[in-house]
Amino acid sequence: MKVILSFLLIALVSCAPVSEGIRFSVLPEEEEIKLGKRYIPTAIAQNEGVYPDEEVQNYVRSLGNRLSALAPRKLPYRFYVVSSSAHNAFALPGGPVFVTRGLLLILDNESELVGVLGHELGHINKRHHARYLEKVMGLSLLLQITAILVGDGSTSSQLLLQMANIGAGLLTLKFSRDQEKEADDFGIRITARAGYDPSGLVRVFEKFKKLQRRKVPSWLSTHPLPSERISRVSRELDRYKSMHLKKDSETFRKIKQKLLSTESSYRLYEEGKKLYRKKDRQTALLKFKEAVRLYPKNQMAHIYISSILTEEGRHKEALHHANEAVRIDPQLVFSWFMRGVVLFNMGSYQRSISDLKEAVKLVPSFADAHYFLGRNYEALGRYREALASYERAIKLSKGKEPWLSDAKRRYRILSGGLY
Repeated sequence: MKVILSFLLIALVSCAPVSEGIRFSVLPEEEEIKLGKRYIPTAIAQNEGVYPDEEVQNYVRSLGNRLSALAPRKLPYRFYVVSSSAHNAFALPGGPVFVTRGLLLILDNESELVGVLGHELGHINKRHHARYLEKVMGLSLLLQITAILVGDGSTSSQLLLQMANIGAGLLTLKFSRDQEKEADDFGIRITARAGYDPSGLVRVFEKFKKLQRRKVPSWLSTHPLPSERISRVSRELDRYKSMHLKKDSETFRKIKQKLLSTESSYRLYEEGKKLYRKKDRQTALLKFKEAVRLYPKNQMAHIYISSILTEEGRHKEALHHANEAVRIDPQLVFSWFMRGVVLFNMGSYQRSISDLKEAVKLVPSFADAHYFLGRNYEALGRYREALASYERAIKLSKGKEPWLSDAKRRYRILSGGLY
């Protein structure tokens, strides 16, 4: 049976722009924190996994912690570097902040990075994400969803769909001009208070403007940057010109060199991904293998290798690469999913169920995992559980999954033709 990572090939989120309006309710801070924490795995999956270098993670985390200690809202802030080549940074409600590998590579000094982190902390401290959720979902539904965020697989398909919609909205949320102004002002103030030159934020804006001539950077798709915004922020910076504030550090330069040293591996990975989508599996496999040779921790390359080898029936080799992906990045839903699929194909149904349940804990609305759970339960004769898993997979599907018609067929058989 061919295995296609449809979760990788079909976008996790769809555009969900929002405009400011009247707020009818206030999401309690505790629930805001729960929601942000719940969508960390989805954000990680959407951005190619956590960048697998603890020194890089610790560096960004230390800068983030230094800034967040000065923030008025005392939240469980978390800072992640993700492996995506996109030029992006974003936050989730209640504390999580993400910076992509691609963005770090275009920054020239530490103050630019601090400016980006400060800006994203501004969105969290001004509750921009929470306001969006309050407006489009309503407080009662949000509270209902936060009450079932354990992700144990027992949640109804309808609520799982609502959870997926929330994630889609949060990860594609387009901020208003007023919200960007609030985040800019907050970022400038907190950056200066932390002892850093706040003009780094303007330099990042100018970089995005240049990049826009070729292709709109991911950051600009959610953070509008009209020309007057740069002028306004530049005027705000005048008050800090006489202050002796930090611009760079040797540590930043060291971290950037580490990132540059793995760039060839990720470039090959991107080439392999394009070939995979064109169904040129063998050439893609060569690219992925070379990516892993250059950087053995490239977890997404391991996952694609495992997928291709599984399609070829080379299950033991596939399992090796899936094991590596789980070892390198246990926060990545694809790692657990891919190993679950390999184990299913090897007939290790109980072990496969265990891994697929880990995937569902991370992303409860992951339709592919529910489908393969159904296949495992059916193989073990646990038909009631198989039926429930197929139902979730079908209702959560985006309509393009290669397994969808098979899931419907199996559901019809198990349910006596009721579907």
